[in-house]
Amino acid sequence: MAMYVKYTSCLFSVERGMFLSRASTFSVECKRYVRGLRRRPVSVMFPTDTHVTAAGAKDKKDVRVSDDGGDLMKGRSNNMMKEKSNMMKERSNSMMKERSNSMMERSNMMKEKSNISETTCHVADGNIDGHPFERASPGDKRLARLVSVARSRTFREQQGKVLLEGRRLIRDALNSGAIPQTVFFSTADRLRELPLDKLRRASLVKVKFEDIKLWSDLVAPQGVIAIFSRPDASRLRFTERTHCVPLTLICDQVRDPGNLGTMLRCAAAAGCHSVLLTKGCVDVWEPKVLRAAMGAHFHLPIYSSLSWEEVEDHLPKEVTVHVADSTSKADGNNHEKSPSHTPSKPGDLGWVSVKSGRHQTPVEEDDCEYEEFPVDTRLYHQLWAQSPTALVVGGETEGLSIQAIQVADKTKGHRLCIPIVPAVDSLNSAMAASILLFEGRKQLLEAMQTSTKQWSSKAGRQLS
Repeated sequence: MAMYVKYTSCLFSVERGMFLSRASTFSVECKRYVRGLRRRPVSVMFPTDTHVTAAGAKDKKDVRVSDDGGDLMKGRSNNMMKEKSNMMKERSNSMMKERSNSMMERSNMMKEKSNISETTCHVADGNIDGHPFERASPGDKRLARLVSVARSRTFREQQGKVLLEGRRLIRDALNSGAIPQTVFFSTADRLRELPLDKLRRASLVKVKFEDIKLWSDLVAPQGVIAIFSRPDASRLRFTERTHCVPLTLICDQVRDPGNLGTMLRCAAAAGCHSVLLTKGCVDVWEPKVLRAAMGAHFHLPIYSSLSWEEVEDHLPKEVTVHVADSTSKADGNNHEKSPSHTPSKPGDLGWVSVKSGRHQTPVEEDDCEYEEFPVDTRLYHQLWAQSPTALVVGGETEGLSIQAIQVADKTKGHRLCIPIVPAVDSLNSAMAASILLFEGRKQLLEAMQTSTKQWSSKAGRQLS
């Protein structure tokens, strides 16, 4: 309670008490002094009355003295504040100097590191195993522009550029002698998977993997996209041609990219000599065709956009051209000709197309030349490949053109049929081509073996 009374500011009024007694009367004046909690000199407060005594005068002097002391304390406090402000300024200045010194030291360290990197690691940043490359800026649109334009057939034909994606396809193209122009890659390891000695004339551009993933057609992009000059089959180098057989595949009006790519892959696997594409086929450098072919473009010669006159020029002189028939059934009775079932015009045969394409001349259905087709029919497992052979496979929508039938008739070829059950309409053109190609390879190999045996026997007889 005493502490509460001591530190609590209270103002007590002056009490005057009059104590009356029988003997005498006297008066007592009580004075109360108050001390504030603020850290200031003590000020004296007097009762509010007009009576001033000597003691009161002395008290006033004390008040003046106290006021003078307050002024002194105020001056001292001002000096202290000035000193504190000066100290704070000095401290702030010292801190700013220290910070500036630290920043200067850091900048010097960064400069030293940059100098060291320029002297020691400049080759590693701008070159990969001695091959310089450039980094694509965030706003660089070269990849988007080239990829979008290279997907157009008109651009590929006019500008002579093709788009290849994936390390395997690009590696096959480089090994066969294709000319690269620009290679976009995401990491140095992806680029090292390619033969770097064949990329000296190409411009190498490092881009983010997200950009390649954005413009890639693959489900799992490999981080490498290249722009090549349109390859010419006559100038490419095809390795491992020792297992090749005298068998040529002719694709007639095949317009589905997946079917054409699969047929090219089967032709490369069967060891065909070459592949010829007529003008009605889809572009051989279409991205979907490239994905389905799995590098077959660089394993055997492929000649595209040919007329039938040019097709005959690419074939050997003593060649037999056979056509694939997609209207065969399980029994072989329908293959025998009868007067009642003899077709009178090409339109009656489902495997012959009489539609005139953009690059073909129209054919009249009532032309007497096609009233009867003299092309004989044979099952696929019978002998039909004993000499240089060519196989014509038509598209599923258009079928074979009449020009193909003319070439088969001229070279004494056959209609090759694959028996199927009655419930199934027909086989896929790529599946039919694979069956016929591998059957033709087997027959050609057997014929070559028998011919070598005969030649060796004749040579032995002559020597004996």
